Amino acid sequence: MSANQSHPLSARRILPDAKPSRLRCPRATLPLGQRTLVMGILNITPDSFSDGGKYLDPAAAVRHALELVRDGADIIDVGGESTRPAAQDIPEEEEIRRVLPVIESLAEKADVPISVDTRKSGVARRAVKAGAQIINDISALHHDPEMLRVAAENGTPVVLMHMRGTPATMQQYTTYGDLMREVEDYLLAAVSECINAGLGYDQVVVDPGIGFAKNAEQNLEILGNLHKLASLRLPLMVGVSRKSFIGRILGLPSEERLEGTAAAVAACVLGGADIVRVHDVREMVRVIKVCDAVRSKMKR
Repeated sequence: MSANQSHPLSARRILPDAKPSRLRCPRATLPLGQRTLVMGILNITPDSFSDGGKYLDPAAAVRHALELVRDGADIIDVGGESTRPAAQDIPEEEEIRRVLPVIESLAEKADVPISVDTRKSGVARRAVKAGAQIINDISALHHDPEMLRVAAENGTPVVLMHMRGTPATMQQYTTYGDLMREVEDYLLAAVSECINAGLGYDQVVVDPGIGFAKNAEQNLEILGNLHKLASLRLPLMVGVSRKSFIGRILGLPSEERLEGTAAAVAACVLGGADIVRVHDVREMVRVIKVCDAVRSKMKR
């Protein structure tokens, strides 16, 4: 099934009876529901929208990742290919060259699970062998038909994100009849494929894909209706850090979007997110602690 198509409502039958209480990795277990987890972003790219070029040197990348862990990151997400709007694909060999030394080093030095942000099964396979414990795929495993096999064979949790097209073309596909329903159905169909392949509900995370084939108003619609995805009883991750919809609201460049990111992260937590993916870990950990305290008192 094409990643650009809507998915059948029959996929709803795969929903679990209760939301998992953990994210089960090959060598670690992360609790879900006790507090919101933080995924720290580590882009090893020359052209990512916010921090491209900063961490191309493996030693600098590892130092930054360890700083993110000290600041409170529960997961480090390592990516070697930019997925900003209009970004072009890079060869698999180049992506492996960028991420593998960093993952190998972090697997020895970091005491949190490492996630690899990739659409390519060859990259994921090498990364998992090097020590990565989570596969974060913006295509929900649709870009590469072998990706699901890599995850299932290794018992590796996956993050399934909603997107249409590719990073190069996605902003051409922002027309929806019912945005929330179409995002939900797409994710449920992808979850169904993972469950049928042998992954557990505690190994599948869904992500609505803020900024991926959505315009600014659609991003806000998703944030305002996250509770609809949280009610699916599946682990939910959201990435809003420094994104362009924040810049549009504030009229500020990416390096000046800390406060806007904090507000968007607060909306994610109060909307039911289990994991937030951010650049500024120390500051967002503080925001999340307050939001978690508020959420614990909310009447459902």
